[in-house]
Amino acid sequence: MTSNSEKKLYLLDAYALIFRAYYGFIRSPRINSKGLNTSAIFGFTNALLEILSKEKPTHIAVVFDPSGPTFRHDQFPSYKANRDATPEDIKNSVPYIKQLIEAMNIPVLVIDGFEADDVIGTLSVKAAAAGYTTYMVTPDKDYMQLVNDKVFMYKPRSNGNDIDILGVEQVKEAFSVQHPKQVIDILGLWGDSADNIPGCPGVGEKRAKELIAAYDSIPGIYEHVNELKGKLKENLITFKEQVEQSYYLATICLDVPVEFNETDLVFEAPNLPALNQLLDELEFRNMGSRINLLFGKAAPVQGSLFDAPVSVSSSPVTQDVYIPVSTTQTLDDVTHQYILIDNEMALASLRADLSVQSSFCFDTETTSVDAMNAELVGLSFAWKEGEAYYVPVPANRQEANVLLALFKAIFESASSEKVGQNIKYDILMLKQYGVDVRGVLFDTMVAHHLLYPGQKSNMDAMAVTHLAYSPVSIEALIGAKGKNQGNMRDVPVEQAKDYAAEDADITLRLSVKFKKELETSAIKDLFYKIEMPLVTVLANMEFEGVKLDDVALSDYAIVLKNQIDALEQEIEQLAGKPFNMASPKQVGEILFDHLKIDDKAKKTKTGQYSTSEDTLQKLVDKHPIITALLSHRGLTKLLNTYVEALPKLINSVTNRLHTSYNQAIVVTGRLSSTNPNLQNIPIRDENGRELRKAFTASDDAHVFLSADYSQVELRLMAHFSEDEDMIQAFNNKEDIHAATAAKIFKVSLDDVTSDMRRKAKTANFGIIYGISAFGLAERLSIPRKEAKEIIDGYFESFPGVKNYMEDCVVKASQMGYVETLYGRRRDLS
Repeated sequence: MTSNSEKKLYLLDAYALIFRAYYGFIRSPRINSKGLNTSAIFGFTNALLEILSKEKPTHIAVVFDPSGPTFRHDQFPSYKANRDATPEDIKNSVPYIKQLIEAMNIPVLVIDGFEADDVIGTLSVKAAAAGYTTYMVTPDKDYMQLVNDKVFMYKPRSNGNDIDILGVEQVKEAFSVQHPKQVIDILGLWGDSADNIPGCPGVGEKRAKELIAAYDSIPGIYEHVNELKGKLKENLITFKEQVEQSYYLATICLDVPVEFNETDLVFEAPNLPALNQLLDELEFRNMGSRINLLFGKAAPVQGSLFDAPVSVSSSPVTQDVYIPVSTTQTLDDVTHQYILIDNEMALASLRADLSVQSSFCFDTETTSVDAMNAELVGLSFAWKEGEAYYVPVPANRQEANVLLALFKAIFESASSEKVGQNIKYDILMLKQYGVDVRGVLFDTMVAHHLLYPGQKSNMDAMAVTHLAYSPVSIEALIGAKGKNQGNMRDVPVEQAKDYAAEDADITLRLSVKFKKELETSAIKDLFYKIEMPLVTVLANMEFEGVKLDDVALSDYAIVLKNQIDALEQEIEQLAGKPFNMASPKQVGEILFDHLKIDDKAKKTKTGQYSTSEDTLQKLVDKHPIITALLSHRGLTKLLNTYVEALPKLINSVTNRLHTSYNQAIVVTGRLSSTNPNLQNIPIRDENGRELRKAFTASDDAHVFLSADYSQVELRLMAHFSEDEDMIQAFNNKEDIHAATAAKIFKVSLDDVTSDMRRKAKTANFGIIYGISAFGLAERLSIPRKEAKEIIDGYFESFPGVKNYMEDCVVKASQMGYVETLYGRRRDLS
């Protein structure tokens, strides 16, 4: 990558990105309420925004292919003749994309008779001569021939893959060449079926790379063609003219009649009104928010922190208010009254005021983000906007307990509402000082997570977004994150006062805004009746922790190490030589070069063989070393991730393991567990069950109770879909998987075999989550045709389920979101 001070030109191959975006959503296309397929528009815009936000180009252009033929068609009329007609959805999308590019104030380039890659290639050469670093934005491998020390290929992220920026070394590795221009020779031999470039019959990618590695170029091959043998030699001689023609077609033209006018390509701020109007029409709600944040849609500057905020939408669930930091205010800009409480009279006055409040906001300042290992440094309170109070807490624990006891009745009063940001953390801190927080809770982090799912819910981000205000940064007080970072105990009390009081003040103000939004929202009951009562439950669970038998784990670690050692010896014997089993590169070389288990083994983007678990699972029947390697990986992960790691996390004071349960991370509403993650502890095999045994009850008077819903997803589906046959099966207390098998395979319940039930069980849980015939076939290891028959039979047996699922898709397309029974929404725009 280049530094921001360099001149950086980004040239986007429009149609390559448009087609890639369209087919990326082909299984679940994005359709707006007007019936327009917006997949290509959305994907293209997303890729463009990522470049603008992360790469900060100084110059940019989008290059389109011309509508008519190019010079290659003149030389080779069948060029690209095999391509299917452009899908209508793409044709309908292109005008919107061009309109969007225009609103972004980005130039569009089209040169008659020349393809986009020719225009981009020519401009990259001219830009390099002018001192620019050029990034060719495209997934098309043909561009690799143009890469040099000033020209890079930029492949936007797709299907979960990260961005790829290819320089000379990456191209050399990908194509096994000495320099990028040899890519043309390889393409000339290999051909390109997409462009109807024939290449040489019988020469694929691997053989083409071998020939160029041996003879350097196509002319070099023909100079030594008599050294070759058999059909390869015969085809090379017979189809020499075709190979030369293919080389010509694969070569990107570098003398297109296009000028490099750097002034015309300077990236300027977009036309936000036009852009927002287009995004509204397309129903790209979140996209509009991102663009306004990125390019600074400034709200009118507020006179003080306590003026009413400017809102751009009446719908808090689907639209956020983004205001850039450059237009926000800070503590220095606003009128405020933050008071230090550092004597008995002030303490008495504060307690008296708090005792009569129906609602107040509080925040804790501590020495660590780990509530079970932190100490209190201070408390801050606010119940009027612009006014807050800070109470320092002594470092001496006995003195701190005396101080906290003064506030115990206030915190434990059930008649007052307590407001906080991530209030569970503050509840845990106070618990350690003998104070239980009671009464109705309001957590601004959880409220924001429900109102604006998927957006940052930390206080600083919310303050900028909703209040046009930038709070004091914690790093400004205690330093950047890392081993040298200090803590709030090191901060002078006057600075700590302003920081802590500001936190309470801002949190209070955010709560006022969110309360108003919740009143008119479908998630009001979800917030007040489910999420807020859950905070106390989770805090109690975290505080209680779980007992872990670290002695038993230590003994079990020895057992695992012995099993791993035995497996390593077995694997080396199967391999025929020693190697590093922790190295994916060496594992790949052993499996595919040495043992030749799969002659079509896939390689990763770095050029080494893929040895992922999914890859190896498909090869378990090919060689016994595969099963042994999978077992070795499983045991090693169990040892390193759990058996040896968990005892180190036991709290030295409580002698318990304390995880954190998070309500505001997963947008579907699922709780997550972190530090450590106790949700992923394996249980399916014997070794995993041994690990579970180390989690024990606290004493002989207590036991673990394990409870689970019986087929809860299917019962919910029966309720939602109102499918009569599914409801009847549950009401009759039938084995739902056997009942499903009987219907799918059209046999009586008595004739259902274990294999039928297994397939029906997989179908039951897979189909309601939209599994395809391909996915079901993979999961059951059956032909795709049989999988399709099972899915067809399922929907024939349970037509109510099919109708319900189809209705869900229609409603989601029309409304732009889906929601749960309690109103939790997932925005699909």
